[in-house]
Amino acid sequence: MKDKNTAEIAIESPADQEKPSVENHANGHPSIEEIDLTNPSYFINRELSTIEFNRRVLMESLNLDHPLLERVKFNAIFSSNMDEFFMVRVSGIRQQVMLGIPESPPDGLSPREQLVSIHRVVDELNTLQMLNWSNNLKPNLKKNGIHLLKFDDLKAKQKKNVNRYFEQELFPVLTPLAFDPGHPFPHISNLSLNLAVVVRDPKEGKTHFARVKVPDTLPRLVPLNPLDPDELIQPKVQKFVWLEDVIIANLGRLFPGMEIEEAHPFRVTRNTDIELQEDEADDLLATMEENLRRRPFGFVVRLEIASSCPERIREILTANLETTQLDIYTIDGPLGMGSLFQLMGIDRPELKDSPLQPVLPAPFRSGENIFRILSRQEVLLHHPYDSFGPVIQLIEEAAADKDVLAIKQTLYRVDSDSPILEALMRARQNGKQVTVLLELKARFDEESNIEWARALENAGVHVVYGLIGLKTHAKITLVVRRGRDGLKRFVHLGTGNYNTTTARIYTDIGYMTTDPDICTDISELFNVLTGYSNQSEYRKLLVAPVSARQQILELIEDEIKLGEKGAITFKINHLGDAKTIQALYRASIAGVKVTLLIRGICCLRPGLPGISDNITVRSTIGRFLEHSRIFCFGNNGEPKLYAGSADLMPRNLDRRIETIFPIQSKMLQAEIIGNILDVYNRDTAKNYVLKPGGQYVPVFQEVPAEEELFNAQQWYLKERNTFIQAVGLG
Repeated sequence: MKDKNTAEIAIESPADQEKPSVENHANGHPSIEEIDLTNPSYFINRELSTIEFNRRVLMESLNLDHPLLERVKFNAIFSSNMDEFFMVRVSGIRQQVMLGIPESPPDGLSPREQLVSIHRVVDELNTLQMLNWSNNLKPNLKKNGIHLLKFDDLKAKQKKNVNRYFEQELFPVLTPLAFDPGHPFPHISNLSLNLAVVVRDPKEGKTHFARVKVPDTLPRLVPLNPLDPDELIQPKVQKFVWLEDVIIANLGRLFPGMEIEEAHPFRVTRNTDIELQEDEADDLLATMEENLRRRPFGFVVRLEIASSCPERIREILTANLETTQLDIYTIDGPLGMGSLFQLMGIDRPELKDSPLQPVLPAPFRSGENIFRILSRQEVLLHHPYDSFGPVIQLIEEAAADKDVLAIKQTLYRVDSDSPILEALMRARQNGKQVTVLLELKARFDEESNIEWARALENAGVHVVYGLIGLKTHAKITLVVRRGRDGLKRFVHLGTGNYNTTTARIYTDIGYMTTDPDICTDISELFNVLTGYSNQSEYRKLLVAPVSARQQILELIEDEIKLGEKGAITFKINHLGDAKTIQALYRASIAGVKVTLLIRGICCLRPGLPGISDNITVRSTIGRFLEHSRIFCFGNNGEPKLYAGSADLMPRNLDRRIETIFPIQSKMLQAEIIGNILDVYNRDTAKNYVLKPGGQYVPVFQEVPAEEELFNAQQWYLKERNTFIQAVGLG
């Protein structure tokens, strides 16, 4: 039954508690000129929209359609996402408050009001997460032989084994740090789990405070099975004990001669948003390395405290960490639930999704040389359902092909063990001219990218770090090859990174072509990235920050001119650009049907009478992370279709190098419109609908009980080949 596919936990959604007032234009649609589209009530706050996305992620951990360990994984993803949200977004708002900057986003909430709202909603989501953990996930793990135990729950033999583990593995790396007039309050590193310990000196009768850091170099969940050979005879029974419990049980070893009065876990999140003065940097690589060294010392933006922690310990922590009440979150359960990713390492395939089997598209199955294939036809790839192999094949064959003269590529986030970068270094060894724009400022991938930059440079690759003040987020590859008729260029453009890991869990579009105009555009864009240029116009590409927003607005205006015959469909990750939102409102007022498939942030309010009642917003949350960006304009039956690396956010359109490319082939257009946009729009199993008040409602709640639910991602895995063959792509 559709109403039973989610575990029952009663908690009121904050989105249901507050619904913004909007002007009612139900009694006749006003003209565009009569409406102030800058009205704050027409916008949803970006930060609250981000939290609502993470609510949808958390709700997947309650969804009984997922195998058990996949639900645990969604629970961990929620925690990891919220860590990043505080490190980057909340820290920025906190800085506004600290510096007295009153600037408000289009929705009108002041920085202080945003912090208050964030705290209220996050507090409730934390409660929901812990209720789900204690009432659903943990009991079901136990039923399936996966036990997460407290130290006090262990049998005598298990305690003996765990104490031996403490002596051999833990004790040598633990460092208790005292806090008294002779010992300053210790630095608490970002995302670290710690114990606030109170000890009593029996000789003096005085109590003392100390901090013990739970090491992040050891598994958070200590497996009991390897510690006891008797446990290994039951392969489907896995037992774990929390690392902090092991430490608490053995605190006497860290404080000999002292009485342990109490110990309480706490966790700190710091600002990690690096402010880089690129125009003052003599060496961007060295400057990035220095900034990364400073990152662990950002100010505290969140203090998570176990619910058992008494007020006097809280006061010590809050005073010394310089936190406010809006930074403090009391957690009734384990802190740092992102550690539950560890359970995905358990060999229990029946508790996980079935393994993904990507399809190798038909043109590549014969083993023919990739340059012959691409000289004959354009290729569309839909990852992860289509194999990422052809993208790797393009670089590997280019590295080995004696007729290839040059390879140019942008890289944003890459694997730690990347076959693409290995191929680029081989290409240089084979005498090819290889140029890589490696974005050092890819947040949380900076260290990995710095290492790859040095490796590429040592191999003789020409490495460029991008343009001052801009991140290069475009996903482009250019191969120049000598042919019978002269030089020929081959291009790959994508919506996702050149990363073999994410290519198996993110949905993305890849496009391979030899279109002369697109190839020339890419050549000129690389010249912009590596040299000096003020180029602002391209033949077919929409390039940010020079022209993409304006061209998208012009395409929207073309649909507005068509009125009720107009149609716009976007499938993107985020929508927050005020000018684009206002243009979409104008389209709705003009009668244009606007369909938005937006996974994450959406600052547009659909369904406002007379303003956005022709706009629907859906969000798909499922096994794979929806990541492709597609822009379709009806154009009176002759669609104009684009895909690219950019979301419709100010950061993408103003502060990044982005490419949005046209899909002009009728066959490929049919594939994208019929096999992606229409399919996602039909999803009734994993889609949520955004309501005017900002709350997301699962579509399955509005489907008649007798009607079978349709899951787009499952359809791709099982049935899409039928469609592919029907349109001649197989």
